[in-house]
Amino acid sequence: MKFFKADKGFGFITPDNGEADVFVHISAVERSGFQSLDSGQRVSFETEPDRRGKGPKAVNLQLLEGDASGAADAGQDQDDDGYDD
Repeated sequence: MKFFKADKGFGFITPDNGEADVFVHISAVERSGFQSLDSGQRVSFETEPDRRGKGPKAVNLQLLEGDASGAADAGQDQDDDGYDD
C-alpha cells in the first residue's frame, strides 16, 4: 500500500511491476474482509476499469503471506502469547 485514507475512503497501491499507482476504494477493501489498510502493507489485487473512466481500480485484495505489518492487523499472529521470552 502506498497509502490509505480511511477517513476519506480511498487510497493507492504501488504495483511491484513499476506501473502507475492503482486507486483502491473503501468498498473494495471492505468486500475483501478488511476494515482498512496501512501504508507499507503488501497486498495482491486484481484490477477492473473504473466506471467513471478514471483508470483501473483495485479489487479482490489479499494480504500477501509473510507481511509482518499485516499479520497482527489481520489477527494472524498466532505465535505471540503476550509474554516476553
